[in-house]
Amino acid sequence: MGLDDKIRNAAEDITGKAKEAVGRASDNDSLKTEGKADQASADLKKAGENVKDVFT
Repeated sequence: MGLDDKIRNAAEDITGKAKEAVGRASDNDSLKTEGKADQASADLKKAGENVKDVFT
């Protein structure tokens, strides 16, 4: 994966953390869950990048 993909994934992770924090502060369970899902998605993509990096 290229640098642009890594940047996009990092941005998704940061966005997820922000959503989770806002959800926690406003007691919005839906927003907290959405933030955690964004972070999980970014983590999964990062793991895929790491595997690809090993084989290239």
